[in-house]
Amino acid sequence: MKVPASTSNLGPGFDVLGLALALENRLEAAYDPDLRGLRIEIEGEGAGTLPRDSRNLAWAAMRRTLSRLRAPLGGYRLRQTNRIPLVRGLGSSASACLAGVLAADALWGRRLSRDEILEIAAGMEGHPDNVVPALLGGLCVSAATRGGIRHIRFEPPKGLRAVVCVPDFEFPTRRAREILPVRVSREDAVFNVSRTALLVGALLSGRAGLLREAMEDRLHQPYRGRLIPGLSRVIAAGLRAGAFGAALSGAGPSVFAFSRPSRAAAVGRAMAAAFRRAGVTAESRVLDFSAAGARAERR
Repeated sequence: MKVPASTSNLGPGFDVLGLALALENRLEAAYDPDLRGLRIEIEGEGAGTLPRDSRNLAWAAMRRTLSRLRAPLGGYRLRQTNRIPLVRGLGSSASACLAGVLAADALWGRRLSRDEILEIAAGMEGHPDNVVPALLGGLCVSAATRGGIRHIRFEPPKGLRAVVCVPDFEFPTRRAREILPVRVSREDAVFNVSRTALLVGALLSGRAGLLREAMEDRLHQPYRGRLIPGLSRVIAAGLRAGAFGAALSGAGPSVFAFSRPSRAAAVGRAMAAAFRRAGVTAESRVLDFSAAGARAERR
C-alpha cells in the first residue's frame, strides 16, 4: 500500500483544504495464521523511534478496521517504509492511518466503501483535510458534516511545483491546536473566508499571480508562528525568491510554497537559509503533486 504526503490549510483553508504531494510511505501487510501476535518492521523516517507494538499508528488503524470487518486481530506482519518526515505538517499521521485502514480492507476482500474508509481514518486523525487528499490525490475540499465527510476533488494545479522546507524539529499537532484561540473576531473570520475562496478560485483558474494574497491567514499562522522560529521571515524569503505564495504546511513547522518549475530550487534554498538565520537547520524539497492518491500494490 502506497500513501502520499499531503499539505493542508494552504494558508487560510483551516481544516478544509488539502493537496496531495508526490512523496510516499509504503505499508506491506500479510496475514499469517501460524503467527502469534504482531511483527512490525520499519525503515526510513522513524525507524529508530516509532513503536513496533500495539502503539504503532498504522497498526492501530488496521486493528480498528479489522474489528469492523470482524476479521482476525492477530497474526499479522507489517513492514513500513517511511519517506514522509514525521510530525512536520506533511500528513505523516494521516498517511499511517489511511495505510492501516486500506491494508486491512485489502487483506479481507475490499469490503469497505470510500466513505467508510474516510470515516475510520479521519476519525482517528480528528479532521479530514489530510486524509481526503491522501486517499484521492489532487486538490481536495472537505467538510465533516452530520451526514459524514463531504468532499470535492480537483486535479492538482498545472504548471506549478510544490516546495516544502522542513525544519529539524517536531511540532506535534496537539500542541499546535492548543495554542489557538477559542474565539476569533468577525473581521478575522471574514478575512479567512475571502482568502479561502480566492485561493480555490486562483488554483482552479490557473491565476497563480493571486496566490500571494490568497494564502494569507489570520486564524492559525499568527499564533503558531510564535513557536516556530523565523516563520514570517521564511515565508517572506520564499516570496522574494519567486514563490507565487507560501504558508505554513498544515500545523507546521514545515513551510509550503507554490512555484514555477524554473524557480522552485531557488525558493527552497531561500527558505532554508531564512530558517538557518533563525537558528534552525532545515532541508528543502521540490515535489510534484500526486494525482493518484493512495494505491495498492500486490506482490
